[in-house]
Amino acid sequence: MVVVRPVEELIEVEDPAWPSLREMFTRAAVSVDVLPVDPVRAREVLFRLQVSAYSTLGALALNTGGLLVDRGWLRILGGGYGGLPDLAAVNGIGEPGEGRGMLTVAVDVLGGQFAVNGGALPGKLGEICFFGSDTLRWEPIGGGHSAFIAWAVGGGPADFYADVRWPGWAEEVEGLPADTGLSIYPPLWSAEGRADIAATSRRGCPIAELVALHVDTAERLDT
Repeated sequence: MVVVRPVEELIEVEDPAWPSLREMFTRAAVSVDVLPVDPVRAREVLFRLQVSAYSTLGALALNTGGLLVDRGWLRILGGGYGGLPDLAAVNGIGEPGEGRGMLTVAVDVLGGQFAVNGGALPGKLGEICFFGSDTLRWEPIGGGHSAFIAWAVGGGPADFYADVRWPGWAEEVEGLPADTGLSIYPPLWSAEGRADIAATSRRGCPIAELVALHVDTAERLDT
């Protein structure tokens, strides 16, 4: 039986994570834009997640609409902002504490995903896994959610994404809305797309559509 804690209990904790996170963002090695959040919506998201503000996950859900990291290349999810979904909605959590085999916590501009392994993904429980638009498969990358946030704002994406970035990517990505990514053709999972990323065709597309397309493509290629 799942014990559902009231939202006040989730918020009113000793040593909440947000002050130290906020300080980390001011010292970040890359740009970090903290998106505003509707307080009522944030409380509802926290309640549905059933995590407290002591955790990094809970602090982001309660205090941010999400984060745009490294010129917006990474969109780390929080309490929701405009068309950028909140952590509960993107994971289909309708009732408080609903269990999931994975918990998506971030997406990138190409439609890749980062998720916490709840048993449905490779690797250890609680470990962050990545589904890349170039590989179309889930792979554990090590560490939990808090370590992932520190890695993201500490400049980790530069090496991680070096093979799928092109000259001028920053200017191209920076002007995109929070819920919009880049659809690339030929796709990065194809030999043609990987051969010369700079020469590919790129257009704005809702990130939710990109993510769904990559997942669907992976399933079709696996059959």
